[in-house]
Amino acid sequence: MAILNGIRAVIIDLDGTMLDTAGDFHVAVNRMRADLDLQPLAQETIRDFVGKGTENLMRRVLACDFDGAGVEAHFAQAIASYEHHYLAINGDHTSIYPDVHAGLAAMQALGLRLACVTNKPIAFTLPLLQKKELAHFFDVIYGGDSLPKRKPDPAPLLQVCRDFELHAAQVLAIGDSSNDAIAARAAGCPVLLLPYGYNHGESIQDVNSDGIVQTLLEAAHLLHA
Repeated sequence: MAILNGIRAVIIDLDGTMLDTAGDFHVAVNRMRADLDLQPLAQETIRDFVGKGTENLMRRVLACDFDGAGVEAHFAQAIASYEHHYLAINGDHTSIYPDVHAGLAAMQALGLRLACVTNKPIAFTLPLLQKKELAHFFDVIYGGDSLPKRKPDPAPLLQVCRDFELHAAQVLAIGDSSNDAIAARAAGCPVLLLPYGYNHGESIQDVNSDGIVQTLLEAAHLLHA
């Protein structure tokens, strides 16, 4: 575990980091698939497709049934159906991971500024954070369509650094996947990872980071120390 000195702000991912949203993805994806007369997919299958934005999720889901041309032919209908169904159930099948509220409160108590940066569309992100009573912790919230580029591009993290008028080395990123780590490394931010998220079905231990913490509260304790 790297020693984290001089941290003044934290950027936190959403899906797989603060919230277990796999249930919402499962319901919305399979309602979309029913609209297209496709068979449902297991939650474990869909879970491995999460983390790189809605467009990538739709293409991965459609690729279970179609070749590349078929995926593109059905893409517009699929994404419209998916977004309709997701908005209808957003947060209904989602749970908060342990110690998320406590961890965010502890970081605020340390005087740290907080940002949420996710690849989830902002139209899904804001109501979900509000529904789970998390929105008030964050000074800045960016969805996957808030800026021209999304993670693993470093641009959203660098935008937060500009918003907070801090150097990247002063801004810690926390996430659950290689997307978060790649973006942080490219931005020059230190990064901690959580082991319970999605990470595209791959082992989080194999991802280049500054350490793995079990909860956001543990991360706050590290920063306090």
